[in-house]
Amino acid sequence: MKLLCSAALFCAASTVSFAAGLPASGVSGNYMEARTADVYTGPCFANGEVEINGKEAVFGWKINNGAWKGVDIAGLGVVGVVRTEYTLGDVHRPVNAARSVLIVDSRATATQRQALIAFAKAQVPTLLNNVVLVKSAPIELTIQNGNVHGGAAHLTAGSLAEIATRGMTEADHICGNEDVYYPPLTKLEHAMPAYALENSYKGDGLDETWSVRFRRSSFVGTFQVAGEPQSSGTDLP
Repeated sequence: MKLLCSAALFCAASTVSFAAGLPASGVSGNYMEARTADVYTGPCFANGEVEINGKEAVFGWKINNGAWKGVDIAGLGVVGVVRTEYTLGDVHRPVNAARSVLIVDSRATATQRQALIAFAKAQVPTLLNNVVLVKSAPIELTIQNGNVHGGAAHLTAGSLAEIATRGMTEADHICGNEDVYYPPLTKLEHAMPAYALENSYKGDGLDETWSVRFRRSSFVGTFQVAGEPQSSGTDLP
């Protein structure tokens, strides 16, 4: 029961800490991420992976409602892919150089494309401060039965990147003291750790591709962030 209880407590805590004080308007939707190291784990496993695994991640947002800097981006998605020098989330490495690729929804107009890029950079500025390539692809993010707590979800960015997850089970509770060892890469309204059935990147720009399966390395969640005011200039940053 510890697995289910600790995950539920994490979800509740993230809800309280982030949702409090948010304005009614903003940008909201669903989120997924997957890394190449376990995020739901115990110190025994985490210490064995640090500096070796967990330097790569795929993460993405599907916007259900809202606008960014005055541009409507509802119904669109954006995916980030990152490779870092050290394990993501390692508290002993507060400076962690990153190279990243952004994949923007191919259904976006030119203005929406820039808004999606700006939105993504605002959510994870330290991971997206060195974007080496921006690609375009159809982006889909579906959560089975709309139930984030179930953990079953699927994110695709064309043929470039994919995450598929299922919910955690007691069989995933191996060493007996698992918990959310690494929090999500971005602030979320709700977040549930999930088991990655697929975590892959097949594109260019990072000098590496990967397909890492069957790990406790994912999060499925929802987000709600305050909308940025419309820029007075003609260009979005």
